Amino acid sequence: MLRRYLPKSLYARVTLIVVLPIFLTQALVTYIFFARHWDLVTANMSENVAGQIAMVTRLYGDAADDAARMAIIEMAREDLHMRVHYDPLAPLPDDNLLAPFNVYNATLKRRLRHTLKQPYWLNTQSWPEDVEIRVAYSDGALVYFVKRDRVFATTGRIFLFWLIGTSILLGVVAIIFMRNQVRSILRLADAAAAFGRGRDAPGYRPSGATEVRKAGYAFIAMRERIKRHLEQRTAMLAGISHDLRTPLTRIKLALAMQPESEDINELRKDVTEMERMIGAYLDFARNEAAEEEPGTFRVAELIKEIAGDAKRTGREVEIQAPAGIVIEARRSALKRAVGNLVNNALRYADHVWVSARRSDRYIEITVDDDGPGIDPAQYEDVFKPFTRLDEARNMNESGVGMGLTIVRDVARTHGGDVTLEKSDKGGLRAVMRLPV
Repeated sequence: MLRRYLPKSLYARVTLIVVLPIFLTQALVTYIFFARHWDLVTANMSENVAGQIAMVTRLYGDAADDAARMAIIEMAREDLHMRVHYDPLAPLPDDNLLAPFNVYNATLKRRLRHTLKQPYWLNTQSWPEDVEIRVAYSDGALVYFVKRDRVFATTGRIFLFWLIGTSILLGVVAIIFMRNQVRSILRLADAAAAFGRGRDAPGYRPSGATEVRKAGYAFIAMRERIKRHLEQRTAMLAGISHDLRTPLTRIKLALAMQPESEDINELRKDVTEMERMIGAYLDFARNEAAEEEPGTFRVAELIKEIAGDAKRTGREVEIQAPAGIVIEARRSALKRAVGNLVNNALRYADHVWVSARRSDRYIEITVDDDGPGIDPAQYEDVFKPFTRLDEARNMNESGVGMGLTIVRDVARTHGGDVTLEKSDKGGLRAVMRLPV
């Protein structure tokens, strides 16, 4: 259950790991200090004041005359540092007047209740520096004024201020420090994500802690090895395909000079098939070696161009793409990939629908048809290079099994993917998802 509420980003998690213990420690210290030590100090102070008030009240009641009572009041002022006077008209309200947000009102009330035998009234709100306590005496009340710092531990607010202030200061320092440390990891992640979408990210430079720098240099070395491997593979495939054209041309010339026969016609078909295979290999190599820079364009315009190309061949493609969907991608490569999906659908279906939509994370380009479809067990097999199906829907009947391979390769170089599923139109649905 906690996973749903915990932060997902690395920066937030590291910040939580560093900052949370600081505030938990401060909260624990505050609880122990106030619940144990500070509360005990305040309870003792309140008990002393309550005892002094009870003693002065008893002495005042036992005094023989007014002179003795005045001496007791003077003694309380000089020795106990509390002001006392008798007010025959002072009322004792039913409810105490207590200052809000003072957690020690209850402590003082409890001590007075246990110490005094007479009714009393407590006022901690009206006077900023004093606490007023009225004790019933005769027809009036003895009114006591006691300094707050003698009743409560008034430095608690200062302690809380410094505690909270230092916690915030430590938290801010920790957040700033961790932000600088995590920034290098985020830059490494951005560079890796860009490289995964086919972008070189040449501006990346390893920074941060030693471990992060080590990972950054390892990423750069890995990126260079992958680039060299791709370049060597592409160059080899393009070279072999190109070199095969020369002997294939000589074979075609030799066959053209031979008299017509069934064997010669079969050889010509084989040569035509070989030309198609070499052309597919060269298309794949050109797609691998493409140096096209990503650009921003509208998906609807791209789909309209593909539909226009199909219309020139005498086929209609229904499109449904909002004009506001914009994507940053390699336009030529994406057009080739979506065009391959549309051409495959046109080859085996009577009607083709192309739509586009955008979600929070992806842009989806969907190609539906009403053709015979293929077995769901072969949805992944058709994306493998040189795969040709021999059943009801042979998506590579006139090719060599590289069309859908190119489609998935283009989608994955953009950080997305292509999947196949059953279409509600009756045929096959191809969905290309590209990250926003």
